Amino acid sequence: MKHKVTVPKEIYEIAERFRQGGYECFLVGGAVRDQLLGRDAKDWDITTNALPKQVMGLFKHVIPTGIKHGTVTVIYKDYHVETTTYRVDGKYTDGRRPDQISFSPSIREDLKRRDFTINSIAWDLINRELFDPNKGLKDLEAGIIRAIGKAEERFDEDGLRSIRACRFAAQLNFKVDEETLKGITKTHYRIPDLSKERIYEELMKIMGTDTPSLSFKLFRDTGLLKILFPELAACIGVGQKGSHHYDVFEHSIYACDGVPPTHKEVRIAALLHDTGKPGSMGTSDSGEVTFHNHEKLSEKLAAAIMQRYRFPVKSMKKIGHLIGLHMFHYEPAWTDSAVRRLIARVGRENLEDLFLMRQGDIWGTARLERNNERLDALKERIGHILEEENAFSIKDLHINGSQLHEQGGIPKSRKMGLVLEFLLEAVLDDPTLNYEEKLLEMGVKYYESNLES
Repeated sequence: MKHKVTVPKEIYEIAERFRQGGYECFLVGGAVRDQLLGRDAKDWDITTNALPKQVMGLFKHVIPTGIKHGTVTVIYKDYHVETTTYRVDGKYTDGRRPDQISFSPSIREDLKRRDFTINSIAWDLINRELFDPNKGLKDLEAGIIRAIGKAEERFDEDGLRSIRACRFAAQLNFKVDEETLKGITKTHYRIPDLSKERIYEELMKIMGTDTPSLSFKLFRDTGLLKILFPELAACIGVGQKGSHHYDVFEHSIYACDGVPPTHKEVRIAALLHDTGKPGSMGTSDSGEVTFHNHEKLSEKLAAAIMQRYRFPVKSMKKIGHLIGLHMFHYEPAWTDSAVRRLIARVGRENLEDLFLMRQGDIWGTARLERNNERLDALKERIGHILEEENAFSIKDLHINGSQLHEQGGIPKSRKMGLVLEFLLEAVLDDPTLNYEEKLLEMGVKYYESNLES
């Protein structure tokens, strides 16, 4: 592991401004940790013994982003650098923020208040050397997440640190120190204090890791799972039939792993797609375990989870849609109209995501690379059908409500929607019907025979 941090010259120019003013200046946070691990740095955060007003006096463009807590943002050339004065935190009554802070002249004291040793390594931007009073480099080299000082005190200060520990384990593929794990189990009472938005942000960061299952196993082992995701906790120990090697919980977290990290919403869908199995479990006449219509209950439970954690409405709709549709079973004997109906039900814009979710589902069965000839055959058929001129939604029809009203005399009402739905079904069966004259004729006939009264 390298012991040197590469920093853009602009950051060193900022540090030189601090030096000229008689102040210290250290790079801290993920930029130091990630570079020591050989990863690219994303954010450049600085800490200094200069007070916020003194920082504002050193630079022309400064935003007082969190001045009450000693933080300002220095804008220098193309960089926005969050700059925080060394500080010592007071008590954390609310389990999120210190009741009060005190500025400190000591970088050592500032680093002691941080969460984990690996996040407390600083790079001296003036002397260009590491400063590591909490032995974070040793833990980086050993692949360990360790709380600074007494773990229980760190997690009592901010309950989100418990979740962050599990997230870093997946993000870095590290193990969590035993005392740190014990600290998590002793501070469950802090989790309800957390804002749902903060938990959502951590969840989405977990979805961006290579192996989200590592975080969820730690949630299970520390008791966090029952607090954060009781719906997933209910899946522990629920066995499955056939080729499944895992219970529903492990299958779900491995299915999540099986979706690329670039598709976070699909990963959420894969994670929650079987949450309805415990509540829909039954037994067939032959004695086999069944989960009839579990996808419907899973969609309902997923909606409750997403509402709890303030998911964007658009994401909720997409994720729920994927979960509700994940149980399709393609057979080579399907007609082209059946394939068109699947496309219409899924939506062309969701096809790729549904296939990614199904691939994750397959991976979560046994964590083995498997050929799925039927899925590949379905993709090929869909590809051919999409190349043709087909209608998969009402907006694809070569007629609209205004035309049916003006040319066919059909009133603009709820019945108009029924006419359009009838026409779409007809075109899904036979795409050659999708031209204006025929659709008008069929629409008027259907209305007069079934809806006019």
